[in-house]
Amino acid sequence: MNNQPDHNLGRRRFLGLSVAATAAAALAACTNSTAPATGPVRVMPTDPVVADYEARRAFTGKTVAQTLDAASVEATVAGKPVTTWGYNGNLTAPALRATAGDRLQVTLANNLKDPTGIHWHGLALRNDQDGVQHVTQDPIAAGAGFNYDFRLAHPGTYWYHSHMDMQRERALYGALIVEDPQEPLAYDKDWVIVLDDWMDGITGTPDDVLKELSGGMSMSGMDHGSMGSSPAPSGGSMSMGMKHMLMGSRSDFLGGDAGDVSYPFHLFNSKAPDEAEVLAATAGQVIRLRIINAAGDTAYRVGIPGQKLTLSHTDGFPVQHQDVDAVVVGMGERIDALLTVGEGFTPVMALPEGKTGKALGFISTGTGKKPLPAVLPGKLEGTVVDGGQLKADPTVTLAAKTPDRIHELKLTGGMDKYDWGINGHRFDMSKPFEQTFDIRAGERVEVNFVNDTDMWHPMHLHGHTFQVGAGGARKDTVIVRPKQTVTVIFDADNPGQWLAHCHNAYHAERGMMALFSYIK
Repeated sequence: MNNQPDHNLGRRRFLGLSVAATAAAALAACTNSTAPATGPVRVMPTDPVVADYEARRAFTGKTVAQTLDAASVEATVAGKPVTTWGYNGNLTAPALRATAGDRLQVTLANNLKDPTGIHWHGLALRNDQDGVQHVTQDPIAAGAGFNYDFRLAHPGTYWYHSHMDMQRERALYGALIVEDPQEPLAYDKDWVIVLDDWMDGITGTPDDVLKELSGGMSMSGMDHGSMGSSPAPSGGSMSMGMKHMLMGSRSDFLGGDAGDVSYPFHLFNSKAPDEAEVLAATAGQVIRLRIINAAGDTAYRVGIPGQKLTLSHTDGFPVQHQDVDAVVVGMGERIDALLTVGEGFTPVMALPEGKTGKALGFISTGTGKKPLPAVLPGKLEGTVVDGGQLKADPTVTLAAKTPDRIHELKLTGGMDKYDWGINGHRFDMSKPFEQTFDIRAGERVEVNFVNDTDMWHPMHLHGHTFQVGAGGARKDTVIVRPKQTVTVIFDADNPGQWLAHCHNAYHAERGMMALFSYIK
């Protein structure tokens, strides 16, 4: 991402914010997401109540507009030429910035050979704009376009990405920053950091990886988590006819097996370590890091050797500040952190959890010599947490309330057949209303993510933020470790049809998805 301009940030007044309704955006055509003829009456994306709820959201009167062109892109990764898919002709998509209460209008032109769409990750937005094929809109055909149009309800660090098949595993993603009009933090600059594991155009395509993984373990009795690995730039894959499957990827922090896929590179704002991005700053300045994990199969341990980070937000919502040596960010998660700049070069490191390699950026005061990536530490230890272990700031803690509805989502499947699912059911995007989790507007909903598998899963809920346990962080994506249960609660305050899924791209594509369905 490009460096963002300096901010003189303190507490700012939010002028002109109004709850006055404006003309509702045209509803998306949802031919393939028609409610089933039998069963409960469902609140579909075209239901007038969706527009009603949108009209209740605060509106500043300001519209932020952006055009995105999804197309084939010629780029370089670590000096190697690649052909991939991206937005506006670049590996790095535009970083969208607006203020809470603004209206966002994004015109998407699909110049890919395949259908596409955009999901606005983490946002509580109107259901017909959520960008999920066959659930909230029809796929946007090759050569066609779509106008996304919605209000931004909450400040925070968010992102956008394609939700079609394996497209996010290319470069169809970008940052979305929603400024707080009453920002309580004081800092001098912010730096948007997008982390990604990259193999497209280097060792194959994401579809090649999915095809290989979908075959499952080829030898009976093989232990995916304990096999040794052959050397590779960012973790070994098997040499026995498997090009992409990763063996020996272990993380005590994540509870065992850390990942499925071997990647040649890990990127920090689309750059490999040898071409690391450098943020210019002055010693003593405070920098807000906005860290987004856009990876498909890799959690990142982010930190600065010898210096603490002060964690301030997770998934867009404030937390009780905590000083740590490093923070682990799962796929789909975001972490905001503050640091005070020291003299010289400050390396901001993102180590792929349980894998080898690194993603890297620098903050420079214009003095000293930039260290070579190879001489930087290979570990970040000390006080290490993930966003799900933080506590919500009291201003965003949900009021205590007895749940009106409780759903249990057992995370099932495994590497043997690569048959990931929820409650033993493998989600079919063409049949989204099979085995839904029904809720009604106004309910307090408790969800128990019960991980019956031997792998960790970053579980993501569309259209809402939940609270982890009693007083835990407000999030939309949370790490669920093997054989553990994570309980979350949320208020059903955004009618429509909303996916919940593992944000490991390959687990989701192989069935670890479900639908939270508002009914009347």
